[in-house]
Amino acid sequence: YVAAVYEHEAVLSPNPAALVERGAALALMAANLDVYEQQVAAAAGQGAQIIVFPEDGIHGFNFTRRSIYPYLDLFLPAHSVEWNPCRQPRLFNDTEVLQRLSCMALKNKIFLVANLGTKQPCEHVDPHCPSDGRYQFNTNVVFDDAGTLVATYRKHNLYFEDAFDAPPEADYVLFDTPFAGKFGVFTCFDILFFEPAVNLVRQYKVKQVVYPTAWMNQLPLLSAVEFQQAFATAFNINVLAANIHHPALGMTGSGIYTPVKSFIYHNMQSSGGKLIVAEIPVITPDYKTSLYHSYSMFTSTSMDGQVCYKEGQEVPCRVSQSEESSPSFYAEMMYDNFTFVPVQEDKGELQVCANTLCCYVRYQRAAPTRELYALGAFDGLHTVHGTYYVQACALVKCGGPRFSSCGQEVTDATAVMDFQLWANLSTPYVFPLLLTSGVTLDFADHMGWKNDHYFISKNGTSSGLLTAALYGRWYEKD
Repeated sequence: YVAAVYEHEAVLSPNPAALVERGAALALMAANLDVYEQQVAAAAGQGAQIIVFPEDGIHGFNFTRRSIYPYLDLFLPAHSVEWNPCRQPRLFNDTEVLQRLSCMALKNKIFLVANLGTKQPCEHVDPHCPSDGRYQFNTNVVFDDAGTLVATYRKHNLYFEDAFDAPPEADYVLFDTPFAGKFGVFTCFDILFFEPAVNLVRQYKVKQVVYPTAWMNQLPLLSAVEFQQAFATAFNINVLAANIHHPALGMTGSGIYTPVKSFIYHNMQSSGGKLIVAEIPVITPDYKTSLYHSYSMFTSTSMDGQVCYKEGQEVPCRVSQSEESSPSFYAEMMYDNFTFVPVQEDKGELQVCANTLCCYVRYQRAAPTRELYALGAFDGLHTVHGTYYVQACALVKCGGPRFSSCGQEVTDATAVMDFQLWANLSTPYVFPLLLTSGVTLDFADHMGWKNDHYFISKNGTSSGLLTAALYGRWYEKD
């Protein structure tokens, strides 16, 4: 099927905390909806059957609970109402944004996914009802190609969003399409948590996901395109991800992802939006990619000794003497205290441990470079900008020649590498990250589980290696 995502540079309120009338709020949102209208037509003109817009793209961000109120449309759960806002505009008050989106979908005969703010009155007999008598939700809406509202999803894992309430229960939202079957829906920060994102994909066997986001990139492990790709790869699904475009805030990175190929946009230099249109295979539940279960390249390790595969025969492995005594050191990466060992030679094998997690790498540079790399491990509760338990094993390019620079944000590298990275992760939820120079994506040759270790291997990165990592999320320990 043909999918489209649009990375949108939103027209923002100059003073989001100011209180304005509904008319002024609608005027600002109309400026963004005008852009949406052009992009929907452009995508449909290229044959797209579905288009996804980013989180916060219509109203912007940094509002207070009171100041966002005039920007909110009425919340109408799609499963409880049969409604086509374009054809029945007078059915409900305060639905001007929904009407415009519905008309775009109808006019262009395309499924449309967008994010907006919504409000829902509540009674004080409801124990969850906020003191001002209304819920305010960060909401994704989906319209079918006739303009009918077919899905509404309320963001569950809010990221410092004072203007919004999390719904009392997580929404599990699916919608059906004639071209690719069922799609799942969630938003931005949700992707890092079990509820509802992982559970939705697992329990409902969803193979396509639409994902509006307003993601601030954080290298080396959580840039938008890197994690969007990892999610698609980890669950063997397609992900249609639309991010907002505000490079000054570190926000860019959208794409259409399959488990083995990506169509991405990451641009920290220029302004303006970007439409991505791509034809991708429909993933069915029995779809298998060639990445999985091909272990011939893998070095397997068990706790009682190491075994390597070399040309089909198992031989004992040794961590080479030259680097066995490499000093480990600590450095902060992603606000976490990683244990690192330096990668100083042109080839070798290393290991590093933290708590119960042990990471191993075997690597070879294609040509000698002066760049310092390090192998790092972290096994603990991440507590900055959200609280969640991470087991991470990462081979990263350091910011400079000093050990203390390891873990810094780096966007360029020249060292092309072969590597095999493996670790004894305690969680089945492992997101394989592979990022190359210029914040571009690469694909592993092989990955998967063997002997209680997860591995990823690559013969020759497509350009200089920035990050190769196994990012494990141990949800039970959050």
